[in-house]
Amino acid sequence: MHFLNKDFIKFQKYFKEYQQRFGLTGYKVYFKYEPLESSFADITTGENNMVVTVRLNSKLPDKDKPFKDIKGAAKHEALHLLINRLEHRARCRYLGEEEIDEAMEELVVKLEGLIDG
Repeated sequence: MHFLNKDFIKFQKYFKEYQQRFGLTGYKVYFKYEPLESSFADITTGENNMVVTVRLNSKLPDKDKPFKDIKGAAKHEALHLLINRLEHRARCRYLGEEEIDEAMEELVVKLEGLIDG
């Protein structure tokens, strides 16, 4: 029997709920539960083939565990998917990558505060 972490199961459930809520059903989503170096969760997208990989950190440092928010992390990554097309288009223009990353993260954090649940 394959054991899945309860946080990972919740993370997938919440992400799928936000994916539906935001109308992002055209993407094929894969989930991974693996160590991440500097984040609680992350997302990578293949815009051309509409494939997404969403990861939850399986080796969260002890110092970060008190701040663990499974639902919030799922919402945050779903919001990144929501603005993915904008990001993809922006990267096709002449701008510094850092400028785009800062603007994208700023927008996601603002949207987190505006969207309940």
